[in-house]
Amino acid sequence: MKNKQAMELYIHIPFCKRKCNYCDFLSFSGKDYCFWNYLDALCRDLRHYGGHNVSSVFIGGGTPSLMPIGFYDKLFACIRENFFLLPDAEISIEVNPGTLTPAKAVEYKRVGINRVSFGLQSAVDSELEAIGRIHTYNDFLKSFENARKAGINNINIDVMMGLPGQTLESLKTTLTQLSFLHPEHISAYMLIVEENTPFHELYKENPSLFPDEETVGTMYESTVSFLAKKGYAQYEISNFARKGYACKHNLGYWKRIPYLGIGLGASSLIDETRYRVTTDLNAYLRELSYESEEKLTMTDMKNETIMLGLRLNEGISYSELAEEFGEGFAGYVIARLGRYVEGGYMAHDYDRFYFTTKGFLVSNSILAELME
Repeated sequence: MKNKQAMELYIHIPFCKRKCNYCDFLSFSGKDYCFWNYLDALCRDLRHYGGHNVSSVFIGGGTPSLMPIGFYDKLFACIRENFFLLPDAEISIEVNPGTLTPAKAVEYKRVGINRVSFGLQSAVDSELEAIGRIHTYNDFLKSFENARKAGINNINIDVMMGLPGQTLESLKTTLTQLSFLHPEHISAYMLIVEENTPFHELYKENPSLFPDEETVGTMYESTVSFLAKKGYAQYEISNFARKGYACKHNLGYWKRIPYLGIGLGASSLIDETRYRVTTDLNAYLRELSYESEEKLTMTDMKNETIMLGLRLNEGISYSELAEEFGEGFAGYVIARLGRYVEGGYMAHDYDRFYFTTKGFLVSNSILAELME
C-alpha cells in the first residue's frame, strides 16, 4: 500500500479486570504482569509498519482503560514517531466505567485522545450485575464526569438490549438517564448469546430469563424512535449520533477503508488482503506472527461491499456498485433488493436502497440471501 494513502489504525488491548458473562472477544484477566511487556510488543510492531498517514486511531479491547498511568504517554509517543496523524484524526479509546480516574482522563487528553467510548450497557444496577459488569451506574457517572472535566467533548455510550431481566420500561429508564447527560454518540446493540460464554449455558438452561425475540424487536424499534426524538440520527444499524459526531473509524470499516491492526489477534485490511495476528499471547510477546493471511477474491469484495454498505442508513446505490464492479452486477443486486421494498423491509431514494427499522431487525437473513 502506498504510504501517502491515509489508513486507519486499530490497537488491541486484550486485558480485563474480569470477563463479562456475554463476552466472546479476545480478552482475559489476571495478566497485569504483562502490561509493560505488551506495550513493548505494540511499539515493536508500530515501528515495523511505520510511515503511513493515519486518519483515525481506535484503541479497543478488552479494557484499554485498565492500563496504568504512563502507558498511553509511551504508546502515543511511539505512534507519532512512526506514523503521521492527520490534523483532524479521530482518536478513540474504549473505557470501562469505574476504571477511568481523573489522572487517566487527563493523560488521554494530553496524548491526543479526543473520543471516549464507555461500555455502560445499562443504567440499571441489577442488569449490570446480571451480565457480570464490574461497575455500577454511579461508577459510570463518576467516570463520565472525569472525561468531561479533562476536556473530552466527544463521548459515546454503549447500551444493550435483550439483557436478562430487562424490560421495555427498564430500557426506557436507561435511555432517559443517558439523554440527560447529552453524550455526542450512543451505540445500542441487541445481545447476541455467543457459544463458549456463561450466557450460552444460562440461555440453554433457562431461556425465559431473557426477553423473547418479539420483545427485543420492540425494544429496538422503541430505541430508534426515542433517540430520534432526542436529536440522535441513526446512521448505522446500532449507532446514533448528534450532527457531526458519527464515528469516523467505524465508518471506515463499513466503507472498506484500509486499516492496520496492531496487537494480539488484531486484523488488518491492506491491498485487499486480510491479516490476523496470532491469538497466542506468549508467542506474540516474543515476535510478530500471523494466524492467517487471506487475499480477497472479487466475490469476497462484492459480498463485503453489500453486507457492510447495508449496515449503514445510507445503504448502497446502483451507481456506486456499477462504478466499482460493473453495471451487470449492480443491476443484479438492485433487482434483488427491490422485492424487499413491498414488505416494508427496505426503502429507496432514486437508485439508493437501504433498510428500514423493520428491515434492520431481520437484516442478517436478508443479507444471507444476497451473498453470492
